[in-house]
Amino acid sequence: MIYQIHNGAVMYGAETILKNVNFEIKNNKEKIAIVGRNGCGKTTLLKLICGEIELVKRDSDEDIYIAKTGNPRIGYLKQMTFDDETVSLEDEVKKVFAPILKMQADMEELVKKMETDHSPETVERYTKLQDRFEYVGGYYYEKEYEIVLKKFGFTQEDKKKPLAEFSGGQRTKIAFVKLLLDKPDILLLDEPTNHLDMETVEWLEGYLKDYPRAVVLVSHDRMFIDNIVETVYEIEYGKVTRYSGNYSKFVELKKEAYEKQKKDYEAQQKEIKRLKDWAEQWKNTPTKVAAARSKLKAIEHMEIIESPDRYDTKSFHASFNTIRETGKDVLMVKDLGIGYDKVLERVTLDMKRGERIGIIGGNGIGKSTFLKTIVDIIKPLGGEYKYGVNVDVGYYDQQMAQYTSDKSVLDDYWDEFPRLTETEARNDLGAFLFSGDDVFKKVNMLSGGERVRLALCKIFKYGPNFLILDEPTNHMDIVGKETLESMLKDFKGSVIFVSHDRYFVKAVATRVLEFREEGVKEYRFGYSEYEEKRQKEMEEESLSFKPKEKAVSLDTLDKKAASSSNNPGKEKSKLKKKLEKIEEKISVLEEEIEKKKDELLNPEYASMYSKLTEIQTEIDAKEEELLTLMEEWGETDKELSAYE
Repeated sequence: MIYQIHNGAVMYGAETILKNVNFEIKNNKEKIAIVGRNGCGKTTLLKLICGEIELVKRDSDEDIYIAKTGNPRIGYLKQMTFDDETVSLEDEVKKVFAPILKMQADMEELVKKMETDHSPETVERYTKLQDRFEYVGGYYYEKEYEIVLKKFGFTQEDKKKPLAEFSGGQRTKIAFVKLLLDKPDILLLDEPTNHLDMETVEWLEGYLKDYPRAVVLVSHDRMFIDNIVETVYEIEYGKVTRYSGNYSKFVELKKEAYEKQKKDYEAQQKEIKRLKDWAEQWKNTPTKVAAARSKLKAIEHMEIIESPDRYDTKSFHASFNTIRETGKDVLMVKDLGIGYDKVLERVTLDMKRGERIGIIGGNGIGKSTFLKTIVDIIKPLGGEYKYGVNVDVGYYDQQMAQYTSDKSVLDDYWDEFPRLTETEARNDLGAFLFSGDDVFKKVNMLSGGERVRLALCKIFKYGPNFLILDEPTNHMDIVGKETLESMLKDFKGSVIFVSHDRYFVKAVATRVLEFREEGVKEYRFGYSEYEEKRQKEMEEESLSFKPKEKAVSLDTLDKKAASSSNNPGKEKSKLKKKLEKIEEKISVLEEEIEKKKDELLNPEYASMYSKLTEIQTEIDAKEEELLTLMEEWGETDKELSAYE
């Protein structure tokens, strides 16, 4: 255990936000997700962990405390500010490396000292310092610095710019970069994937998975947390519950708990009814009065099991019908130039009835611009597009999340569909999670996610048969996303949408278009095909946190120290032979890879996806083997140079 909250509670004024909080980080590399509905207290728990807020002091016999092992450094993005905004990005970020640079200088001094001082104390001091240097990432911090900046979209020119020249969003990213590179013992992240494109999210996922410290994160990105964490804490109705496993396992366990509670509740209610009926039947019989009272006492002493309805994990579901059916062809796009003053992308697409196409790719590359072009908000810069027969478009724009009105949700919806009865209107809104008194909230008081749901409710009600959706899951919590997924999969029409949510894309899209700088690429087999091909790229780009060797200076010292008992000439000869053998293997592998690449171009395989995938898999395996050999060659060459 490195951190623990026991029986904690948090209050704002007279309102209890969290109660009976039992939270624990069990080891120094545990990856934890905190999940729950919007407004349930997830961010509050992060603030409690980092010390921004304190536990409520209660007059009770309960043990209420926060315990830590040692003094772990806790990093939280909102704690990071810039003292001097005239400082360049590079200088600001590199402040986190001050301890590493100090250790590096101390190690260099010790290396010089060990040339004449071979005492065990000096060597031990160097070894301890080197181990610490390795632990904090000293052998790869410069490479990591470059990679992290690049992945967050900063260029070489940006490094020299003063902080004052960056936008608010960019400054948040700079603070995020500093936090990651600083490597606190407990890293707290609140919605870290917000405003990041899919490629950056995928990279960050791998980074956090390999992060050598504990991570506690709040996120609505299900695939992101599914692939990182091994523990999930859910906050529901102010209570915190721990589940072992990733997000998918949490969903499974929660459903199991729901079913068990439902059975236990029903069994207890049946027993209570039996006891009450017995007592009612015999309460006026003198010989049975004591027994009747005993039955009622038994009910009073029961630990009442709550109805499990409040814990139900299923999402709401609605079925809105299309007014009419389209023809087979829904949308035809031919060499469509999209952009404002210059062409960002050229798109060619033939979309059929019933298809659900997901559009993914980096920020600012033309995804939303494409949707705006095909709904005639932006004029095309060449090419053409046209809709098929009987196509009725329902378009959702990200700006709809900013919609304002002084009316209540019910009145706002009713004004748009005045012929509905109140029951019909409330049923429609209930399908989008506006239930009970929620329909009387003022639209201006709604959260971003609630406004999105209201906009979608109106769009669906018009009965379109072709939905065009731009980032519909932004601002939504997990239940909202699951609702929309279910509705789109059951939708009888066609859908084309832009999203950064990989879980959502994988669940909904039957085809995927990826917008890249080099052009638009289509994956006809959906997100799984994209995922398979992207995985290889991720493996090549992923950052390793396990250096294969320690400082060359120490290796060299060890070899020189051993030279008195070994034959240097013999060792040098062995290394030369080893180097030659590696070079031969490299040459053979390179030839094999070229042959396989030629095979990919064989016209006979042009439409055989499974065969092409098989060949590409062989190429990937050989390239991985080649990379390993190249690393081995480099290490051997370095060893050989020590004998020159």
